[in-house]
Amino acid sequence: MAESSSSTSSSALAAKSDAEIEEMLDRMLTRLALCDDSKLEPLLSKLLPLCISSLSSQSQAVRNKVLEILSHVNKRVKLHPDIGLPLLELWKLYSESSGAPMIRNFCIVYIEMAFQRVNAKEKENLAPVLLVNISKLPLQHQEIILRIIVKVVGECHSSQISQISDEVAAKYKLVTDPHDRELFIEFCTHTMLYQRVSQSGGCPHGLSVAQANRVTGKQQLPNDKLLLSKLGILNVIQAMELAPDLVYPLYVAASVDCEESVIKRGEELLKKKASGVNLDDQNLINRLFLLFNGTVGVENVDPESRVNPGSPVLKAKLMSIFCRSIAAANSFPSTLQCIFGCIYGSGTTSRLKQLGMEFTVWVFKHAKIDQLRLMGPVILNGILKSLDSYSSLDADAIAREVKTYAFQAIGLLAQRIPHLFREKIDVAVRLFHALKVESQSLRFVIQEATISLAAAYKEAPLTVLQDLEALLLKNSQVEENEVRYCSIRWATSLFDFQHCPSRFICMLAVADVKLDIREIALEGLGLLKGESQISGIQYPKLGSMLDYILKHQPKLLESGQMREQSLLFPSSSYVAMSKFLLKCFELELDQNNTLSSEFLSSVGKFCLLLEHSMAIEGSTELHVNASKALLVIGSHMPEMLASHYAQKVSWIKQLLSHVDSDTRESFARLLGIVSSALPLLESSDVISELTSAISTHKSRFETQHGALCAIGYVTADCLSRTPSISEILFQNTLRCLVDVVNSETSTLAAVAMQALGHIGLRLSLPPLVNDSSSDNILIIVRDKLSKLLVGDDIKAIQKILISIGHICVKETSSNQLDVALNLIFSVCRSKVEDILFAAGEALSFLWGGVPVNADIILKTNYSSLSMASNFLMGDLESSKLKQFPFEQTEVIEDFHASTRDAITKKLFDDLLYSSRKEERCAGTVWLLSLTMYCGHHPAIQQMLPEIQEAFSHLLGEQNELTQELASQGMSIVYELGDASMKKNLVNALVNTLTGSGKRKRAIKLVEDTEVFQAGALGESASGGKLNTYKELCGLANEMGQPDLIYKFMDLANYQSSLNSKRGAAFGFSKIAKQAGDALKPHLRLLIPRLVRYQYDPDKNVQDAMAHIWKSLVADSKKTIDENLDLIMDDLFNQCGSRLWRSRESSCLALADVIQGRKFHEVGMHLKRLWSAAFRAMDDIKETVRISGEKLCRAVTTLTTRLCDVSLTDMSDARQAMDIVLPFLLAEGILSKVDSVRKASIAVVMKLTKHAGTAICPHLPALVCCMLESLSSLENQGLNYVERHAENVGIETEKLESLRISIAKGSPMWETLDSCIKVADAESLGALIPALAHLVRSGVGLNTRVGVANFITLLLERIGADIKPYANMLVRLLFPVVKEEKSTAAKRAFASACAKVLNYIATSQAQKLIEDTAALHADDKNSQIACAFLLKSYSSMASDVVRGYLVVIIPVVFVSRFEDDKHVSNLFEEIWEEYTSGERVTLQLYLGEIVSLICERISSSSWTSKRKAAQAIVRLSEVLGESLSSHHEVLLKCLMKEIPGRLWEGKDVLLLALGALSASGHKAISAEGPSSSVAILKVVSSACSRKGKKYREAAFSSLEQVIKAFGNSEFFNMVFPLLFDLCNPDLNKSASTALISDAAEADSDVAESTFVPHNKVVDCLTSSIRVAHLNDILEQQKRLIQMYSTLLSPGHQWNVKTAAFSSIKELCSRLRNAMKDSHETPELARLTAFVQEMFDTISPKILECISTIKIAQVHISASECLLDMLNSMDQTQVSAINEGFEAELRHLHETEKNGEAKLLLKKCIDIVEGRKH
Repeated sequence: MAESSSSTSSSALAAKSDAEIEEMLDRMLTRLALCDDSKLEPLLSKLLPLCISSLSSQSQAVRNKVLEILSHVNKRVKLHPDIGLPLLELWKLYSESSGAPMIRNFCIVYIEMAFQRVNAKEKENLAPVLLVNISKLPLQHQEIILRIIVKVVGECHSSQISQISDEVAAKYKLVTDPHDRELFIEFCTHTMLYQRVSQSGGCPHGLSVAQANRVTGKQQLPNDKLLLSKLGILNVIQAMELAPDLVYPLYVAASVDCEESVIKRGEELLKKKASGVNLDDQNLINRLFLLFNGTVGVENVDPESRVNPGSPVLKAKLMSIFCRSIAAANSFPSTLQCIFGCIYGSGTTSRLKQLGMEFTVWVFKHAKIDQLRLMGPVILNGILKSLDSYSSLDADAIAREVKTYAFQAIGLLAQRIPHLFREKIDVAVRLFHALKVESQSLRFVIQEATISLAAAYKEAPLTVLQDLEALLLKNSQVEENEVRYCSIRWATSLFDFQHCPSRFICMLAVADVKLDIREIALEGLGLLKGESQISGIQYPKLGSMLDYILKHQPKLLESGQMREQSLLFPSSSYVAMSKFLLKCFELELDQNNTLSSEFLSSVGKFCLLLEHSMAIEGSTELHVNASKALLVIGSHMPEMLASHYAQKVSWIKQLLSHVDSDTRESFARLLGIVSSALPLLESSDVISELTSAISTHKSRFETQHGALCAIGYVTADCLSRTPSISEILFQNTLRCLVDVVNSETSTLAAVAMQALGHIGLRLSLPPLVNDSSSDNILIIVRDKLSKLLVGDDIKAIQKILISIGHICVKETSSNQLDVALNLIFSVCRSKVEDILFAAGEALSFLWGGVPVNADIILKTNYSSLSMASNFLMGDLESSKLKQFPFEQTEVIEDFHASTRDAITKKLFDDLLYSSRKEERCAGTVWLLSLTMYCGHHPAIQQMLPEIQEAFSHLLGEQNELTQELASQGMSIVYELGDASMKKNLVNALVNTLTGSGKRKRAIKLVEDTEVFQAGALGESASGGKLNTYKELCGLANEMGQPDLIYKFMDLANYQSSLNSKRGAAFGFSKIAKQAGDALKPHLRLLIPRLVRYQYDPDKNVQDAMAHIWKSLVADSKKTIDENLDLIMDDLFNQCGSRLWRSRESSCLALADVIQGRKFHEVGMHLKRLWSAAFRAMDDIKETVRISGEKLCRAVTTLTTRLCDVSLTDMSDARQAMDIVLPFLLAEGILSKVDSVRKASIAVVMKLTKHAGTAICPHLPALVCCMLESLSSLENQGLNYVERHAENVGIETEKLESLRISIAKGSPMWETLDSCIKVADAESLGALIPALAHLVRSGVGLNTRVGVANFITLLLERIGADIKPYANMLVRLLFPVVKEEKSTAAKRAFASACAKVLNYIATSQAQKLIEDTAALHADDKNSQIACAFLLKSYSSMASDVVRGYLVVIIPVVFVSRFEDDKHVSNLFEEIWEEYTSGERVTLQLYLGEIVSLICERISSSSWTSKRKAAQAIVRLSEVLGESLSSHHEVLLKCLMKEIPGRLWEGKDVLLLALGALSASGHKAISAEGPSSSVAILKVVSSACSRKGKKYREAAFSSLEQVIKAFGNSEFFNMVFPLLFDLCNPDLNKSASTALISDAAEADSDVAESTFVPHNKVVDCLTSSIRVAHLNDILEQQKRLIQMYSTLLSPGHQWNVKTAAFSSIKELCSRLRNAMKDSHETPELARLTAFVQEMFDTISPKILECISTIKIAQVHISASECLLDMLNSMDQTQVSAINEGFEAELRHLHETEKNGEAKLLLKKCIDIVEGRKH
């Protein structure tokens, strides 16, 4: 209409001239002036658009006329805001008048006015229309329209309760032009930022003056309207569903508003709608920076357009956003302006300062380097200035946070722009100072920043570095540990190892009290890592390092021989110095072939430092290290050291008595080196002095020990000279040592033997001359040594054994050699490893060919061959022996040949194949020692095959040491052997690993041979051990099973084979490194077993096999990939092994191997994988079960990934599903093992979640399995509880609901839910028959409910695609609903059936509904089914059911009256659902309901009759006279059914007849009196029937009939019956008559004679009310008799109350009659009746009051008495009896009830009134 009117006006104007327009306007003005206000609005709707459009005319007269009209309109409309303006027409005119500015200007004014006058609905519909193309309008018009829209939004959309309608939201979404959207969002953002300013003026934060005026229209907005506008804006913007980056600033502004509701809504929208915003969008960040900074710093901006910075709250919010945006960190100069605005801006807060610093940290971390170069210096100066503004005592939390971020920023800036700091050290000084003075809470942050700053000075100028050296040295010794920590970190990270000042700082820091500082210092000196890790480090020159140390401590140059001086550094610093300087010494010595004088001078200074280290107050560790350092110098520069200390022998001898044994031994060795520079005579004096010190028993132990150590080294050195010492001195020395061996303790004896050994290294020890005889030394000390070798002093034994070897190096006496061998062999049963190694070393010296000479042993740090070789490290290449040059012994080979034969015989004949494991272990150690130390000796080379065989045999030893040494021996043999031996060795090892090795050499078992390790078989019955051969035989005999010993041996052999594999692995790992190509042919055989052995339960086997694997395989992943099928086949075979360890290791290996595999790699193995996992999970051994569970988890992950269509190709996913799912459904879920079932269900659930459509082919089997599992996997306890629920008082339905809810929370139901999501029309062909089968045959509550619910959900998912199967489903489900016993299942199937109803044909639907309705007439189960079905139809198929209400409503109405409460309640609920109002519904379907009632009342079922009768009662109550149209048929049915025999519930028929009479009495009466009389007769006859309940109903019905029809004849018809029933004299005869009926003769007499007297009295009252007065007078005698009888004591109080009411009714009739009779005979009769009744009944009434204590009786009796007295008052009878009056007064006085008392008082007043 708007369009037509506006277009018509435009066309009309275009066709007219200016004069005509002016004339038209004049008429319009006249019409306007004459128009009444009430009719003004319709007139304006046409006039106003036409008038404004006339402005297009160029005529001034026309325009003036228009202005005159508009002025008039303004005056008329201004005072009447209820007068509307034509908004739509004006907007249409505005839109079409794009070329006429004047028209648009006037339109916009009246549009603004019109919006204030239209209703809300029209406003909200038009507001979004105004937004379209708003960006193309003039600026002023934009502002007006935007203000209008925002105002409408606030009025219509500010409430969250009334959501924006979809229609309005769709209109807002039509604003698609980006310029329109941006303009609207910008205006909304400005509105959100706007806050009311104070009277003093000013502009809101975040806005310019122009923007604020634009929002307000230069008028202050009221707070309430502003709040509504903001809330409305948020709701509309949410409805528009704009991009997050567009609305993000708006939501941010809302979240910091001053109104709580806006803040809450803004925060909510930020989280919900803008959480995914891209904070790295530069456009968005620029807008946010504009909110933060405004345009304050921008030049050439008009003052009114200058945007103020945001409020502090908004700034804080924005800062938290900037700290998550990398774009914000790179928005120079906005970033810089933002930071300085936070730190120094006007109005900044502590919180903003904190956030500014936090943003600074973010900028330094994420800004691009070119941006950072611009900002960095400026920001750094700002940070430092900010730090200066705080004192170190500031305890404010915000201040601490600001400082924290400030220091973090400095650290980050140092990492990003290091050149900014390296020219000066002022920042470093500041940070070190801050570490000292700032609070403890800040020191960690400062510490991190300080450490970060160190990297900035890496390339600093030399002068800066020198300043830093001083700074670090100064701060390395301060009290604050953080400062010291940073100093040492700077020293180690900033300078390299060659930098002496930093190393000196590290040396000082080694003595720090803090562990972390000490560790960094040690690392800085290279003292924490192994040599291999620091081999590339360049150490400073020894002289440079010493000079720097001496510069700080010049006193080190002073002599330190007195040992009384104080230490110049802490002991730990000395230790670090000595170790570091020693490394400098060794490195410089290796680099220089010639020794310069400068270096020699440095070594001298180093020695002086070491001498200072030996001060008495130094620690033992310091003395040990210093002494060893001197010894190292001596080993490299013996001449220099000897000459240096030749003058200081007394100092060395002083230290021979040191408390530490290592220090004493080091100085003893040092004395031996120094003695070479002494004259022979002086050396002899030293020997004599040492000998005398030993011989003096009063000497301290330390003195004796040091002298014994020294005498060996000094004597050995003298013997190497020519000439040597005198023979006498030599003999005295030997005698002294032998005496010590024979007489002293084991410790000194061992040291004396060690001295003899050192002497024996230089020459063969001569016989010791005693008087006239001489004996070899070993023979002399043999007995004592034998005792010592079986002692407990292990170190002493080691020294003795090695010394025996040293003594025999140059020995040529066979007797001496035999004694030495016997002594060494005597320790073959020792269990101490160190002793065995020492014996092996001694045998190596006896054999010959050891790679050391006397000088190495005597003049270096050498300790022993066994210590140097480190057997168990397993890496021969790294052995220290490599540093010793091989030197063939000078002893002639022939002298030792017999010795080698004896050693060989002992090893191979006795020890290596001994029955005792200790001897085998000793033989292994000794054979390995010989092979390792003497491997290049020709004799060893010839014996290599025998040695290989021995080591191979020993691989199976239980003793781990034996096994590992044998494997190491194999690798040494491999290295020493030729090509053929290497090949044989590799083959033997491969055979051992694969279990196909040759039989081992047999070992003879004796009684004490240990077969098993202690505890492996437990204990015997008596508590003894079971590990030796004798004990096992005893056990077998005790059990009566001698053959059991063979099984024990089998177990032992198996254990031996495992041990062999492990031992072979150790050897193999070493050989594999060298074997190379020789192993390639065996790899296919080895790799599967190696993979499995790496997961062996025995950790040792794992480690061993891992060594082999690393040695054999360069690329582990590639190797496994290439041999995957072989590995898998081997592992699958071993999963079924009879050995538990094989089963366990196979499962673990499989779990690891299959990880990350693709389908083409493992597809063929999937089924076997699951089978192996399930079998392992049911294993008899727990550890295997645990490994099976691990495998199951791994296979689950693999299967889930392979079947997930998002991770695997669809074809592969389908193939994987085809393999796995049937197996899991058939063997997993149906397994008897609980863990297997649970795992299977979990996997199936995961598969259905992730497999997508790949699951479709398996839906039938999967769904059926899951549905059956709902019951089969249910906790059986619930089933048991349900069976016994009734016994314990639990409701079955509640328990069923509980079971179903538990089932719905199970993984099975979750799987079913996933199945529903992927089901489609194609899968129905197989799925529906499967479901049908389950519906017919499924058992278990959960299964049956589950299948019903599944069908329901499936139908919701599939929809109309189910139609081909709908009829079949209906035929299937309907009988199930009927037959189902469980309520829950019945309800579920009913829902499914109702869902199907939507998709079947009309005829089928009609039949289904009719069949459903027919169920209401069957048994209870069918009725419940009917109720469930009808209820489900209503909720799930309401559209279908709507056409069949004619069938449903009557059934529901009648079924509401079922006797069973549960059933009736169900139908009551259905009735509420189907009907909106009961009366309307009954009237609408009355005919059908009556038909059904008649049908049911004529049924042979008493229940149906009773139900129909109750329905009639309800119909009568609700419809009343509206039922009259059908009363005839209902009356006929009732009259027909009431006669005849009695049955339970027949009383309802009488009640129905009474109710029908009450509702349809007019219609029945219209037919004539015969109908009502007939009804009365039927009811009256029923009153004479037996049965208490029936009689009560009959009398109730009789009362209703009498009341309803009001027939006066009824009194005469019913009174005789009532009188007879109330007359006690006639009861007996009446009872006889009543029970004479032959059909009822067998009934109980008591029930047949029951009379409901209260009901009888009610009938009497009703009949009196309708009776003729004459009829009453005729029966007066009998009436009085009836009342007397009823008031007698034999009746209950309620009967008496009814009688009182009846008497009152009679009195009322009599009073009314007396009023109408004037001096007539009838009046006399009435008076006589009243008098007689009063005289007879009043005493009875008084008696009731006096005898009955019930208040209600007193009140009713008093009322009755008052009525009788009132009746008497109208008669002219004689005075009342005085006795009555007295009794009345007495009762009044004693009455307690107030109401009764008042009534009695009135009675007394009437009595007194009659006297006068």
